[in-house]
Amino acid sequence: MNHPPGSRSPDPAPHRGGSRTPSCRIRYSVYRGLRSVEMESGEVKLIMLPELGGKIVSLAYTPGAKEWLVDSGTRALRRAAYGSAFTAADMSGWDECFPTIVACPYPAEGAYQGALLPDHGELWSVPWRTCAEGERVVCSAAGRALPYTFTRTMRFLDERTLRFDYEAANWGGETLSVLWAAHPQFLCTEHTRIVLPEGTDRLLCVDGGRTLEAGRSYRWPTGSPVLDDTFTRAGPATLQDCRKYYVSGRLRAGTIGLYDEQSGHGLSLAWQPDVVPYVGVWIDEGAFNERTVCALEPSNGYYDVLSEACRRGTQLRIGAGQTAKWHLDVRMGQGETLFHANM
Repeated sequence: MNHPPGSRSPDPAPHRGGSRTPSCRIRYSVYRGLRSVEMESGEVKLIMLPELGGKIVSLAYTPGAKEWLVDSGTRALRRAAYGSAFTAADMSGWDECFPTIVACPYPAEGAYQGALLPDHGELWSVPWRTCAEGERVVCSAAGRALPYTFTRTMRFLDERTLRFDYEAANWGGETLSVLWAAHPQFLCTEHTRIVLPEGTDRLLCVDGGRTLEAGRSYRWPTGSPVLDDTFTRAGPATLQDCRKYYVSGRLRAGTIGLYDEQSGHGLSLAWQPDVVPYVGVWIDEGAFNERTVCALEPSNGYYDVLSEACRRGTQLRIGAGQTAKWHLDVRMGQGETLFHANM
């Protein structure tokens, strides 16, 4: 089933844009012994590892020396075996979950029904083909359990904003049912506040840990400052707790972010809610990661496990020979004006 494309290194020479394009330098390098690709504007630097599922290991706002992504800490940073448990790997950086988050047999009727889809999907544990095209970095990988090619193209919209253009191409003979979710593990402290999408009025808990009730829908705001903080703040890793929730139903606005009230640094994600209609929030206070992290997870399926999304009719369907497309903008800076959302 797997049709892995070849690979070549990106052009190491600097790339400079015209009047409408921000400055961008793309170069080949080595990060902790692994081949890496670096993209850098005047204010943002990204480091990506093609061999580790296209994992983004660094996303930094350089004027404030602010690193947003958690590193692997004491865990080894190395390629994981296909089909292995995600939590047994490095637990760092930004991965792409596709065609499921939670492992399950492929649920749709047809030639692939029953095919095992691994934990956090297939993409994070397979090498990606990567090349530079002008001021863009294009990286892709082919499915093993299902016939698709997944492509992420990264470019700068301005000095502070990255755009990730995604494509999922079905080169099989029947419609595929899938879901995608971004899985960036952002470092958080007690000063970090999660900025929920504008218009949010209910939150659905899917993993409650010790503080929330799985399966319960909560009104937002809850009316309790303590409970509000449970949804929008993370405690220290010594708590060894975790929780996950979704903004209930289809989104009105495709934005979510993090704001550090101590330093003033902020990060926002933005997308088209008619194409990517869902978003989840994962908070890990030392339950799986060594540090406190928060994953903001825009998704085109609802929720987590593909079989559940198919049962609800909330999966992404890609026709035979068709390609689904969407994008995600990542913006970094300082100050609350970074957000166009409820504060």
